Amino acid sequence: MVFRDASGRTLEDYPRPSMAVDTAVLTYTPDAALAVVLVQATDPAGWRLPGTFLHPGETLADAVQRSLAAKAGITDLVPAQLHVFDAPGRDDRGWVLSVAHLATVPFDRLHLDGQLTRLATIDAVGSLPYDHNAIIEFAVAELRARYAASPDPEGLLPEAFTILELRQLHEAVAGAPLQRDTFRRAMLPGLVATGGLQRGQLGKPAELYRRAAGRREATTD
Repeated sequence: MVFRDASGRTLEDYPRPSMAVDTAVLTYTPDAALAVVLVQATDPAGWRLPGTFLHPGETLADAVQRSLAAKAGITDLVPAQLHVFDAPGRDDRGWVLSVAHLATVPFDRLHLDGQLTRLATIDAVGSLPYDHNAIIEFAVAELRARYAASPDPEGLLPEAFTILELRQLHEAVAGAPLQRDTFRRAMLPGLVATGGLQRGQLGKPAELYRRAAGRREATTD
């Protein structure tokens, strides 16, 4: 039996948008900067976030995994849905809704093809097509909310780290300096001292910590 609404029309009688997924993959670089993965498109639109159109019978999660693998060579991440971008004129190719996603990955687990992908720091992304700049802004805001009161909840640092290294990460995420003593007091309840010291640095060796519990791992091949 074919469904018909009160006017007698079926679902096929209504125009439908194309559905896409786009993913902001964020990482923390050795230069203490928050960065996003961009991919090179073959069309004139140029650099953009990895994304794709939804295929028939495919879930959003499957489309995200397919796009990351095919466009950026990234696998084994678990992106989270962020927001639906549905402005009618957001895509010059037609009526396209995009379900934006966020994924985080430690820098040393991110292996990119330099010809197809690049890392851009958040403050130097440039102008991207299809409101991908707005997607990145939304993703960074979400990451900042996660980092507001918890030490490195995404596990972007190594297993053991100093308070200074932790503060530098949080400052990169926040996009602003953080008061040293206030930050230390706020983070210490979520940390456990390893008993080790940082070696190879000038001055007094700094104490090493790890996160107390609830560590989230982001992995990639």
